[in-house]
Amino acid sequence: MSNAFSGLPVGRGLLYLIVAGAAWGTAGAAASLVYRTSDMGPVSLSFWRCALGLVLLLAARSLSRRARSTTHEPLGRRVLRAAATGVGLAVFQTAYFAAVSATGLAVATVVTLGAGPVLIALGARLTMGERLGRGGLAAVVGALAGLVVLVLGGGETTVEPWGVLLALLSAAGYSTMTLLTRWWGRDGVVDSSGTTVRAFAVTSLVLLPFAAAEGLVPHTDAPGALLFLLLYVASVPTALAYGLYFAGAAVVRSATVSVIMLLEPVSAAVLAVTLLGERLTVGTMAGTLLMLGSVAGLAVGEARGARARKGEPAAVTA
Repeated sequence: MSNAFSGLPVGRGLLYLIVAGAAWGTAGAAASLVYRTSDMGPVSLSFWRCALGLVLLLAARSLSRRARSTTHEPLGRRVLRAAATGVGLAVFQTAYFAAVSATGLAVATVVTLGAGPVLIALGARLTMGERLGRGGLAAVVGALAGLVVLVLGGGETTVEPWGVLLALLSAAGYSTMTLLTRWWGRDGVVDSSGTTVRAFAVTSLVLLPFAAAEGLVPHTDAPGALLFLLLYVASVPTALAYGLYFAGAAVVRSATVSVIMLLEPVSAAVLAVTLLGERLTVGTMAGTLLMLGSVAGLAVGEARGARARKGEPAAVTA
């Protein structure tokens, strides 16, 4: 049930992923406020998100006793892990922002987050032999249906082929990142804190030239508010969320990870209604309930499967 290096039980990994998914959902609202208060572009925001998040992660790691623990993982493998994960993260974030610009938020979200679980389930089955089973398949289908109802149920959309391709590229980056994290986590020697730090360093380097071309220093009439928003984006939906994500994704099956992370649009929808004054529609309620039910069902199944593999009796249900 646990990762041999980190000692993380599967149940706690599931909790980490739930918190990470909810935290990711706050990034969109914060980004929209950044755009309102400055002329910062999406690539520059992505760069500062990762660069400032890296600083926070390094500070936290220097204060952690676990950070001083050592692994026996070869240097070459650590470099390969950092490069692959960092590039996957850069593609995931940047292609998604570009897809939003090309075809709109609704379509970009549905294609990216909808294609992710499908690609991950196929990849996990082909590369690691992970099977969803009938219950898992039903949960994935239910979650994807909830995503479509939640995101597309509130209004008209415009589909641009180029934007759809960018969204699929984003989903491929996310899928690669998730599958690699799970693949390397199976041997029980993954330092999730170090993985997160190194991935953010690579992502920051990859994004730097593109962010510089777009404009690293934004113009704003509210520098204090902009700084606060950037620090929030770098800390909660980035340093905290990705740290929890990489830790949880190393011990939880890849398909389960992908469905749990669909909590991001649920969190964003709740924020839109409670803080931004958007109207609560029937589609929002139905999609949210369908997705939450699917995530809960898959998480319970994952925990029971982990107990069964451990040799522990599963809880009896009515």
